[in-house]
Amino acid sequence: MIKVEGLTKYYGERAAIRDLSFNIEKGEVIGFLGLNGAGKSTTLKVLGCVLLPTSGRVLIDGFDVTKDPHEIRKRIGFLPDTPPLYDEMTVEGYLEFVAQLRGVSNADLAMRVRDAMEKTSLVDRRDDAISSLSHGYRQRVGVAQALVHDPRLLILDEPTSGLDPVQIVEMRELIQKLKGEHTVLVSSHILGEISQICDRYLVIQQGEIIARGTEADLGNLLGNAGAVELEVHGAPQKAIDVLKTVPGVTDVTVLKLDGEVASLRVVGSGELRPEMVKALVGAGISLLRIDKAAARLENIFLKLTHGKEAA
Repeated sequence: MIKVEGLTKYYGERAAIRDLSFNIEKGEVIGFLGLNGAGKSTTLKVLGCVLLPTSGRVLIDGFDVTKDPHEIRKRIGFLPDTPPLYDEMTVEGYLEFVAQLRGVSNADLAMRVRDAMEKTSLVDRRDDAISSLSHGYRQRVGVAQALVHDPRLLILDEPTSGLDPVQIVEMRELIQKLKGEHTVLVSSHILGEISQICDRYLVIQQGEIIARGTEADLGNLLGNAGAVELEVHGAPQKAIDVLKTVPGVTDVTVLKLDGEVASLRVVGSGELRPEMVKALVGAGISLLRIDKAAARLENIFLKLTHGKEAA
């Protein structure tokens, strides 16, 4: 769906993005991560045919952004960081207007508008003036205008910005519903939320992509591959002593003590879980849970961009 090769964009003498290259397959939900000023919005605006690149090549569904912007605009829905809303219009009237701008036929107009309102839970607000809507509902209208022509690709720039916790959950559920029907590229700094909806991530810093892959891939990149977390019932010190005898184990730490239940983190090389289970059960220790440790996306992001762990 998206093929980017050597994308560079200058503002005057300053390079906002430099030599970006990445591919996004049809149907994927991709998280675009980066600090403020890293180059996320500039990249999304080039993909959305809002800005022309200084150099490089960008193909959207096989069309070049510099040669075929009108064809690309038919295939994408773009929610910029500030939704392009007209306050004096009603929700339904605005979506009809946008649909017509996007080339939706008169025969399909009512269906497309209704479908966009249903997907974004705006049917009950269809006759409300946009000026009367809360920030959360304005964001919904912004997503609806990006959806109204049934695009193949959705580009969402900070869709959860300024939302309260309930609205963030609702926005996350909305994006999850779109998964599979559309390819989605979503930029966000609410890392706990983006981790629940994305298949893969692109991490950008100072205009360059510094990491890419699934959350597990990024964790492995930072040396998290050999970590295991487990819970035992009773005798935590005995469990620690037993685990340290397992070949390949280099460190055992206590994460949490809750009554008789101890949460432990084990670091080592290779797949340690079968031998760890055998050793604990053989020592008569009750094992409640064991699985690979997952680095939190916040920690991964901070390590990649700052070289330090989250608190």
